[in-house]
Amino acid sequence: MNILLWHVHGSWTTAFVQGPHTYLVPVTPDRGPDGLGRARTFPWPESVREVPPDELARTPVDLVLLQRPHEIELAERWLGGRRPGRDVPAVYLEHNAPDGDVPHTRHPCADRDDLLLVHVTHFNRLFWDNGRTRTEVIEHGIVDPGHRYTGRLPRAAVVVNEPVRRGRTTGTDLLPALSEAAPLDVFGMRTEGLAAHLGLPEDRCRAADLPQGDLHAAMAERRLYLHPIRWTSLGLSLLEAMHLGMPVVALATTEAVEAVPAGAGVLSTRPEVLAEAARRYVHEPEAAAEDGARARDAALGRYGLKRFLHDWERVIEEVTRG
Repeated sequence: MNILLWHVHGSWTTAFVQGPHTYLVPVTPDRGPDGLGRARTFPWPESVREVPPDELARTPVDLVLLQRPHEIELAERWLGGRRPGRDVPAVYLEHNAPDGDVPHTRHPCADRDDLLLVHVTHFNRLFWDNGRTRTEVIEHGIVDPGHRYTGRLPRAAVVVNEPVRRGRTTGTDLLPALSEAAPLDVFGMRTEGLAAHLGLPEDRCRAADLPQGDLHAAMAERRLYLHPIRWTSLGLSLLEAMHLGMPVVALATTEAVEAVPAGAGVLSTRPEVLAEAARRYVHEPEAAAEDGARARDAALGRYGLKRFLHDWERVIEEVTRG
């Protein structure tokens, strides 16, 4: 099939395009938010094709995968008047937990009978007000980076984008106290200046933005993965860390309590408990490696690529035949 989707979430799309279809990704001259084209830092197969908007009207499309509200109108315009959900089958994929009047947040696709609304976590489906729209949950899948954990550096890896701007949402305010238990290496976009913003010395809070391949190698060298995010869907970096064989220390919020089982790390809503767990892993590398191995087993069982693609094939077949 020809599946039209925008390049919105690079990590998620990397798993999705491992399926058996042709994936049409809009590209514009400026490679702006609606025309990023193929990823430059993720390994995508040749089945992902860049298509300029002016070619989409005459391009056969079997399914539109929507991920942002404005894409509904954008798809109809670029597809020459074909309406997603009416003239071409459509799925709306919701990556995010609701933001705003939680738990009364109304989903933009609530009460629609012309498309399927797919959430990436059960937490998201529970907390969004979906109205009468038919919903599914397809949990994340990860392209397995391999068991690469060494933990040779007694530091904690944190992966978060824009920690200064996002502040309390990403638990940025918790980092100074946690850095006393384990020095931090914070990876992600726009992390520069984080240590100065928090008033921390550079050796307690380093920052870097790395391509995915380099990021996995760097994460695997750190003793533990720290996930201080208060409100999120389910960070794919958390699942990637588990696949790498890293023990997890995380706030027990949103879907993290489902993703990280007992024995794979420590979850708590008490920052002091997380600090103690990080301190223990730093000083007990064998315990860290053992918990990390259990984290990998759990992630492979629940968030493996084969299960993810199988779930999507079932939904794609159902929607396009329906």
